[in-house]
Amino acid sequence: MTHKAKQKMVPDNTEEEIKGPKLKVARLYNNFSTKITRATGRPAALILAFLVIIIWAVTGPIFNYSDTWQLVINTGTTIITFLMVFIIQQSQNKDTTAIQLKLNELIAANEKASNRLIDIEDLTEEELLLLKDFYIRLADLAEKEDDIFSSHSLDEAERNNSSKRHVPRKLAIKKKTNT
Repeated sequence: MTHKAKQKMVPDNTEEEIKGPKLKVARLYNNFSTKITRATGRPAALILAFLVIIIWAVTGPIFNYSDTWQLVINTGTTIITFLMVFIIQQSQNKDTTAIQLKLNELIAANEKASNRLIDIEDLTEEELLLLKDFYIRLADLAEKEDDIFSSHSLDEAERNNSSKRHVPRKLAIKKKTNT
């Protein structure tokens, strides 16, 4: 996708916020963190890290296992870990945002999906737990359905479920044998 195409996807009210030097720095950091994250996620990076540790361990007798020898590995790994936390977090944040936007688009595009689910990642943990309870109840009701492809709101599922309880037993058995 071209830069102009990307800009057209951005709502007009935020276009001014992302122009200029701030955008250039953000893109540089994004490109840098993406390259580092990809490079460190490859098998070669693990092998290189393993080789560094082996070389460090082999050089122990040469340096008489001194405090300086130990400090070298401790300092090196601490610095790398510290920097990697920020790099990986940036990549994770970007990926999470992209996934959330894609899910929001799918929810918005599907006429049967509840638009209330758009941006639920902004809810508190307590609100998410309440919503989870809603879907647990919906799943419990769906388990009682004969048709595994049916989809309902909780209210509709409860109505369907309660109306099924009032269907005479012979009719319910006949219904099951006909399908």
